[in-house]
Amino acid sequence: MENWRARSGSGPADETAPGRWSRRAFLAGVAASTGALLSTTAGQSFAWLDPLNLFAPRNMGTGPQSVPVNRTAADAKVADLAGSTDWKLTVTHRGTSRSYTLAQLKALPQSEQELPIACVEGWSQTARWRGVRIRDLVSGVGAPSSSTLRVTSLEPEGAYRTMLMPAAYVQDEQTLVALELNGQTLDLDHGYPARVIAPGRPGVLQTKWLQTVEVL
Repeated sequence: MENWRARSGSGPADETAPGRWSRRAFLAGVAASTGALLSTTAGQSFAWLDPLNLFAPRNMGTGPQSVPVNRTAADAKVADLAGSTDWKLTVTHRGTSRSYTLAQLKALPQSEQELPIACVEGWSQTARWRGVRIRDLVSGVGAPSSSTLRVTSLEPEGAYRTMLMPAAYVQDEQTLVALELNGQTLDLDHGYPARVIAPGRPGVLQTKWLQTVEVL
């Protein structure tokens, strides 16, 4: 029977036939490939692995103010509007509306938070953000912090020009209308003159180049 199995090509002898991978070798190859991929992209999220960051879409610590950028002001076509001296952030609730210049926002009580910015491309980086708590702006138009918001960017078009913010983020003291990043005025590519930064939100929902905040 053993001789017949050997001649027919069935049984254990077939697993290591010339030109074919054994099951063990195949699994080992998959594991090695996965490990190599992780080791050459993990640097986008872990600074101590940055030297191995060969194929990741972004390197940590690069970009304006040492934070990577996915969508630039040029891509969004907002450079002129964002840089205008006439820019104001308007907050509305029913019949109440308040507009703030950049100087007026800076004159309000400021909060500083260390929060990550996480992109759908796969990278994440923590940075220091400083600005006005969004719940304070909501309170300024007589709305409760349990409100849902509609936030609109200066971008003339795009899937993420308008963003809905659930009440849980409005109530969170870490959610800011950020005016500074890593101790400096926001770079234009990071959302100057003002942007949203909130804990646990994907980067595409951290609206840059703010125009209006509407209480729903």
